[in-house]
Amino acid sequence: MKSGRFLGCIFVIIFLFFVASAAEVEKEHVLTLDHSNFSQTVKQHDFIVVEFYAPWCGHCQKLAPEYEKAASVLSSHDPPIVLAKVDVNEEQNKEIAIIFQINGFPTLKVLRNGGKIVQEYKGPREADGIIFTLKKLLGPASAEIKSADDVASQFDEKKIFIVGVFPKFSGEEFEKFSIVAETLRSDYDFGHTQDAKHLPRGEEVSKPTLRLFKPFDELFVDFQDFDVNAIKKFIEASSIPLVSIFDENPENHPYVNKFFTSPEDKAMLFLNFSTDHNSFESKYQDAATFYKGKGIRFLMGDAHSSGKAFKFFGLAEDQTPLLLILQNNGTKYLKAHIQADQIASWLNDYENGNLKPYIKSEPIPEANDELVKVVVADSLHDMVFNSGKNVLLEFYAPWCGHCKRLAPILEEAAVLYENTTDFMIAKMDAIANDVPGDIFEVKGYPTLYFISADGKVTKYEWDLIKDDIIYFIENKHGKPIQQDTTEKDTIKQQESTVEDTIKSSSVGEASSVKDEL
Repeated sequence: MKSGRFLGCIFVIIFLFFVASAAEVEKEHVLTLDHSNFSQTVKQHDFIVVEFYAPWCGHCQKLAPEYEKAASVLSSHDPPIVLAKVDVNEEQNKEIAIIFQINGFPTLKVLRNGGKIVQEYKGPREADGIIFTLKKLLGPASAEIKSADDVASQFDEKKIFIVGVFPKFSGEEFEKFSIVAETLRSDYDFGHTQDAKHLPRGEEVSKPTLRLFKPFDELFVDFQDFDVNAIKKFIEASSIPLVSIFDENPENHPYVNKFFTSPEDKAMLFLNFSTDHNSFESKYQDAATFYKGKGIRFLMGDAHSSGKAFKFFGLAEDQTPLLLILQNNGTKYLKAHIQADQIASWLNDYENGNLKPYIKSEPIPEANDELVKVVVADSLHDMVFNSGKNVLLEFYAPWCGHCKRLAPILEEAAVLYENTTDFMIAKMDAIANDVPGDIFEVKGYPTLYFISADGKVTKYEWDLIKDDIIYFIENKHGKPIQQDTTEKDTIKQQESTVEDTIKSSSVGEASSVKDEL
């Protein structure tokens, strides 16, 4: 009996061991936050990282295991680094997304001092990179450089490194430098020293100086205006190469991202690097040098690495070498099969306003006999503005779930107006066609506009349900129609408003030039 009891105890112990082990394996190290505990949790931490995500977002799903792995490791750090997440797709949490200005999924933010300081995390999205970056962010924003050995341990020749040189670590200049370092620490590495001799490739300075090292162009540049905004502008401007390179080399990708987020016009030369690079490089570099500081940024892209860019801009690889200029309002100018000797003159024509914009468009349909008419960029003015009709126009994306749910509703509405000669409902694929940004503001999908026969443009901002759409049309069209209003409750979508659509589509699904590249 005793042996039986003993064996029974052993089995119980083994069972409990496995249960405990399984519980440990299943334990989540990423804190789950929502509207009920978000503020209280953040206030309890001097340093916490929060992921703002949506369950349907593919990028969020890809990040999840890496984020959890990083959280597991960082929970044992001294002090522990807390990683959290909040589903801002949930209706009850959307106010949090508004407060923290969430414009894409997933967005990671570092919250310091109980949430009083908020910084966007722009580092790696795999576990090891997250761990390394967050450990670094937990330390001082700028590390003192006392010797050449300190430089060797901190300085990475492949990255931007910003050093403040000061006779003493006090005073207005040092305070302004410290403010900038704290603000931009997620984007750049900072150091400070009292002796410029410790720095690589450096020269002595006689007064407080900001020295920015970079792995391109002139390798380092000095700045001595210690106004906070001036320093930030200097760093941003100096951190983009004269000519950014887009190819398969991941070391170039951060500079490509900076290129596309810069406020200047963007000149992009796409060619075959294996055959054309040498013949174009010097001419393009000369052009970039000439236009430096004149509002144009330059990029050179390998055609073999630019398939997504070609698709986004509606281009083809057989048009290379090609030079494309993209303005911030979306207007584009294109020169296909350009020769190296034509670069300077074509850019001069652009600067003088002598070029016609390039418009990406699908072919005009030969047959357009559906109730909801198809509009493309090349037919927009004829079908919408010059048709003499009132038009309800939908801008959609083929992959947009809200657009797919809206499609049958627009078709039902179109049936009601089938015999109305001065009105039509139309749709335009805003991915395959350029949308004129000076007329329409399309930040998410679907976006609807009513264009009156005399050209007045009004944005639709009501619920995406049949009754509201019909009421809006009647209000703008001025001619009521007979309809069955008993369908209102049955066709109402799950509280899907235009505002919700714009938030969910633009932050999670809508493509950007940077993401496409």
